[in-house]
This record gives sequence, structure tokens and C-alpha cells, in this order.
Amino acid sequence: MEISGSGAEQRQAWDEEHAPRLMEAQRRQQDGVLSHAQFATGGVTRADLIRMQRRKEIVRVHPRVYVDHTGPLTWHQRAWAAVLYAGSAYVCGPSVEAPRVEKPLLPGMIPDPVHVAIDQTRRVMPQPGIVIHRLTNLETHAYGGVPPRLRLEDNAMLMAHEASSEIDAIASLADVAGRTYVTPGSLRGALSRFPSLRRRAWIAKILDDLESGTNSVLEHGYLRKVERAHGLPQAERQTVRATPEGSQFRDVEYAAYGLVVELDGALGHDTWRTQARDADRVLDDLAATGTVTARLRWHQVFDTPCRTAQRIARVLASRGWAGTPAPCGDDCLVVREPQETESRVA
Repeated sequence: MEISGSGAEQRQAWDEEHAPRLMEAQRRQQDGVLSHAQFATGGVTRADLIRMQRRKEIVRVHPRVYVDHTGPLTWHQRAWAAVLYAGSAYVCGPSVEAPRVEKPLLPGMIPDPVHVAIDQTRRVMPQPGIVIHRLTNLETHAYGGVPPRLRLEDNAMLMAHEASSEIDAIASLADVAGRTYVTPGSLRGALSRFPSLRRRAWIAKILDDLESGTNSVLEHGYLRKVERAHGLPQAERQTVRATPEGSQFRDVEYAAYGLVVELDGALGHDTWRTQARDADRVLDDLAATGTVTARLRWHQVFDTPCRTAQRIARVLASRGWAGTPAPCGDDCLVVREPQETESRVA
């Protein structure tokens, strides 16, 4: 096509020929979701939009955001609608990745909200189905993707920052630590982009352990939350045992009672919750049979320390400990143990 005339005329001619094609390409890439600005750039007028809505060719999802059908929205369509509504935004938090299996919504069901991150300097009016997070220097945390999202490592730090408990903060790291392309170094890089992160020094120590293969954070958690908080006997730490393969170190050893506690701080997206359940079953067997080695993980130390102390105390008692575990507070499980025992006897 030969274009002549002034620069403005040439630009207008180019827009008239190519803008609708670009808009259609955007519509396909965005799973049928377009913003008002994208429609306008494609040459669609306000009157056109009103007519298209009346004919049900498009449906309004959020203010100035539309989808090209009348049925239920898929996860990708809801994510695109949230990103386009919030402007310069990235999916984040529990929404950072699409569900592996998307279940169809039944009548009356409300889908989970889509979480999106915007820059700290911006303000966006809340909308049903969207959760807004604000980040300083947003672009430094961002990854491309379709729809655009935060880097997985940066998203893990965001979720750790917003976590209500230590175990939830650990869970955010566990969700990404097992990925082949996520390394302790990339997690440390994400940490450096969050100078005001809650529990920052503690998370840095977890990354140190992850990088070096040690379990110092987990070991300190056991000492503080399980052993000392519940009045268990003082154990020896990192005792050496000679084996045919060389020297081995025992994390926690109650030598007088023949009990060793091994602490496993491995993190992994697919396995760590399963490992926690397995460790629970092993510890139950331990309490019942007097097996001399217990393997504990993050779940037992940071999520259920009172329950763990209660069962460790039973094992110690079965092996000669004459002491009594102390409750760490008014809601401690150790307080209720005598009543539960009397109920079982009755």
C-alpha cells in the first residue's frame, strides 16, 4: 500500500489499516479479554462498545474491561481481566501460576480471587474478585509471561512478607525451592530486592542453610519451641558417631535415654507437605514402640511444636525419663494430656 501526504495523515492511514489487526491479535493473546483502551486503539468507538454489549458480543467483567463471550470465565480470562483493570499490574501471590487442573464452576460457586501486584505509588479502586498488593519498585520484581506475573522467587518473598506465621513463610519458600530453575542464589537475589521484608534476617538464614545443606534454623527452632519451651531434658547437639562410611553427626541426642532426633530441613514443592505427614506417622510409631530415632521436619517444629513436645516426652518417659513436660502457655496441648488419658481409661 502506497501512502502519501503529511506525517499525521500517514499515521492515520497506517492506524486504519493495521490497528484492527493488532487489536485482534491482542484479543487472541489475552483469551478474549480486552480493555477499553485497547478497543479504542483498535478503532472501536464508545457507541460501538454499547452496541456490542447490547448484542452480547462482549460482556463487561470489570470497569472498562470486557470479554468476548457470555459464559463462565476461565482462570486465564479472570487473570487477564484483573491485570488489565489494574493497569500496569502482574499476577502474584496464590495466583502467580494457573491451576494445574481447572475445575468448571458450578452454579452459585464463586471463584477464588485473582491477586495482582501494582506499584506502591499507585492507587486502584477495589473490585470484587481482585486482591491488590502494592510493591516498591514493581518492575524490578516482574517477569513476562502470559498473563504477566511476578518472578517466582520474588513472589515467594512477597508471600513470606505477608505470611501470618513462620510456618506459612517457610511454605512460601517450599513452594518454589524444588523447581529446577530456582536456586539458592536466585532466591537470595529476590531477597536483595526486598530490603524491608518481614523476618528478613531469619529468611536469610534459611537460605544459608539451603545453600550449605545444614539445618541451623530448624535446629534452633527445635531447641526454642520444642525442648526449652516444654521443659524437656537438655540434649546434646551435633554429637559425632563413627561409621564404616566415616563420621556422622547427630542433630539432637538424648544419650541418657537412647533417643536421637534428626532434623530434616529439605524444602520442595511437591514433597514437603507429604514428608510432614509421613514424619507425623513415624513419630506416632515412635511414641508407641519406643524406636530410638525420630525424624522431624519444619511442620513438626514450627507448626505443631506442642504436639511434638508431647510425643517426644512420651518417648523419653518410655525410656526412663522421670520428668514431666511443662506447658508453654494456656493453650498448650501438654495441659490437656492428663484429661485425655483419663478419658481413654474411662
